[in-house]
Amino acid sequence: MSSSVLAQELSTIVTLWRRDMLRLWRERSRWFGVILQPLIFWLIMGSGMANSFQAPAELGIDYLTYTFPGILIMIVLFTSIFATISVIEDRNSGFLQGVLVGPGSRGSVVLGVVSGVTTLALVQTTLFALLAPSTGYPYAGISWPLLFGAVVLSNVGLTALGFAMAWILDSVGAYHAVMSILLLPLWILSGAMFPPQGNWVDWVMMFNPMTYGVTMARHALGGVAPESIGPSLSTSVIVLVGFALVTVAFAVWTTRGNAA
Repeated sequence: MSSSVLAQELSTIVTLWRRDMLRLWRERSRWFGVILQPLIFWLIMGSGMANSFQAPAELGIDYLTYTFPGILIMIVLFTSIFATISVIEDRNSGFLQGVLVGPGSRGSVVLGVVSGVTTLALVQTTLFALLAPSTGYPYAGISWPLLFGAVVLSNVGLTALGFAMAWILDSVGAYHAVMSILLLPLWILSGAMFPPQGNWVDWVMMFNPMTYGVTMARHALGGVAPESIGPSLSTSVIVLVGFALVTVAFAVWTTRGNAA
């Protein structure tokens, strides 16, 4: 790739990223909407189920502590869903069509959108992670690079998938319906709310990419997550990298099928 082509690709990515940052700055209420909903859900769920939940004995933690890593990934999920709605709006307004006929490739358009949403997810999960000491995760025990890695890999995969679905469906109502039916149950069956059950749920968890995001976040927050409640750290990283690569490729492929 020549230097001029590379410059064009980077320019497209940076332009789309900067556009998302300006949108974030102007619509700062989005920060609180994405954070407050998981926070309220976490507090209500933790208060209502704390007495009935039994964590694996080797963990020695309560329900609020157990679910905290999963709530971080829920923020990533909500961020990716809400942010990629703009893909539908940008197509309907003609903005993306204008970008696609520009010098940048379709891959740079996807990466530009993904990079903007990933930055937003990092900001929001970092704000929420400041609550970690109140749940039994002291700052000194958190591997921040590993936690950011879990957020970035999970968000890239989910955002690219959301981009592809938004491009295919081209309807806000249909997009909400499909993403809610598809992704919210997968989050519930990711180990975020309960550990493996020793039944068919374990098979869903095994093939669920969000399981590996939750597990990687659990490793980052608690040092070493026992193998009884999730896959190993290395397995989680490999699966999340693969998930991100596959979904980004899928998102690029969908833009080739229909640019109208």
